[in-house]
Amino acid sequence: MKDFNTLLEGSAQAHGHLCAGQVIGVRMAMLGCRLIGLDEPSTLPQIKKLIVYVEMDRCATDAISYVTGVKLGRRSLKFIDNGIMAATFVNLEIGKAFRIVSTETARDLAPKLMPHIEDPTLAQLEAYKIMDDSDLFTVSRVKVNVPASDMPGPTRFKAVCDRCGIVVRDKKEVFKNNRILCRPCALGTYYEPVDPNESDPKG
Repeated sequence: MKDFNTLLEGSAQAHGHLCAGQVIGVRMAMLGCRLIGLDEPSTLPQIKKLIVYVEMDRCATDAISYVTGVKLGRRSLKFIDNGIMAATFVNLEIGKAFRIVSTETARDLAPKLMPHIEDPTLAQLEAYKIMDDSDLFTVSRVKVNVPASDMPGPTRFKAVCDRCGIVVRDKKEVFKNNRILCRPCALGTYYEPVDPNESDPKG
């Protein structure tokens, strides 16, 4: 694996800016991969051994993806919307997994490590670069049972929604009132259909 500064520079460039979240994500990814025994996670054959569960849609997730090579489209990056600055790194080959959580106390420690930097945001960013892992993170060894439907590779499971007829992949269908339904039909949608005859409010 490349060194921290090289990874941070590349991650910030890919993400669009350098921030404390990038520092956390890069360090979290480096630590997570080290704990599960992967030193070149973004290259073959190791890329096929890794799944990462992220629990936030923030800057750190882009950094984790950059360092490890995991991607939603590759099915090696899993998003669990917990709103927690945390990620779990899983070595599929040996079943070893660790969950790493960014500590809130690290924020309070930052100005003590960087007393010469007046800008609290900059002090935080620079402190996170040098802070001990034990101050920056809480680490727990965990077990993750990855079902076949969540594994990378070709689609293994398909179902057809009884209401709308759409194909649902990877066992994401819902059984409701003895019917197989897609989640939009069973649980509702994040969007509202627009009447094609309705005029565009902006145009």
